[in-house]
Amino acid sequence: MGEKHFWSKALERSEQARSCGALVPLSTSTIEFFGPNAEQFELRQLNAALPKHHRREGPKPNPFLPWDEQLEIERIHHNHVLILNKYPVQCGHMLLITQGWASQIHWLQPDDWRALVRVDRDSTGLWFFNSGPRAGASQPHRHLQLLPRHPGERICPRLSWFTDRLQKPAASPNDSQISDPLVKSCVIAQRPQSSDPDEEAYLLHDLYRSLASRLGLGDQSTQQPPAVPYNLLLTQTWMALIKRSQDQVKGFSVNALGFAGYLLATQRSDLPWLQSHGGDQLLRQVVPDLSGSTDAVS
Repeated sequence: MGEKHFWSKALERSEQARSCGALVPLSTSTIEFFGPNAEQFELRQLNAALPKHHRREGPKPNPFLPWDEQLEIERIHHNHVLILNKYPVQCGHMLLITQGWASQIHWLQPDDWRALVRVDRDSTGLWFFNSGPRAGASQPHRHLQLLPRHPGERICPRLSWFTDRLQKPAASPNDSQISDPLVKSCVIAQRPQSSDPDEEAYLLHDLYRSLASRLGLGDQSTQQPPAVPYNLLLTQTWMALIKRSQDQVKGFSVNALGFAGYLLATQRSDLPWLQSHGGDQLLRQVVPDLSGSTDAVS
């Protein structure tokens, strides 16, 4: 789908930005994962200290106001710009940011979806959004993120987990018959399609609001900001929202990519715990325990 103009331009800009030091790719190494459901996770070890924007301590200037023009790929409509992630693990990792200030913790707006559709029709892949610090967002300025994918390439390691949920009858997260916190904290639906980009953006925004209501985040017409932090994942076939309670556990910082199956270990991470308990159990620690129990796996 699309001609990959944005992706090609991102790769070209990456070379230029890296040569002048504006782009700082993170060096990582793959770690063999032995935990339960290991095939649904890709575990990598960061080979250096965390970049400053990922650290909790100290003030954080807004890197998007203004954004670094050496990282700019292209302006999208009037209110958005597509830029490179300054600290990528995957080459071509793009951020769709608002040109003016918009808060990461507030609701995505129709204009955000219009800009996303504009990019997605040319260069698609795995879109994700972290709705604030407790959902793993490192910056307060609104930014959606895209990891581009080739046709036929696996979208993410936990794809089967989401497609299994998609094929089962829709259930409310409050359904008493659901006991797994991961299932209770996630809603998913088939992505709507349209040949008209404006209509597609409208349908995506409408689906986003519907899923948010099902998940208990409220409605943007009456609830400001959403009642609970969340992650959003979007592919060519489905959209998922995941309710969050905290961003870090056992030394791992978990954002939307964690639920997609991508885990990044740092020098703070408890790798023996992860290898013993598995990635699913790690994710259960960062979503609400809707069963009423407050016990955590130690």
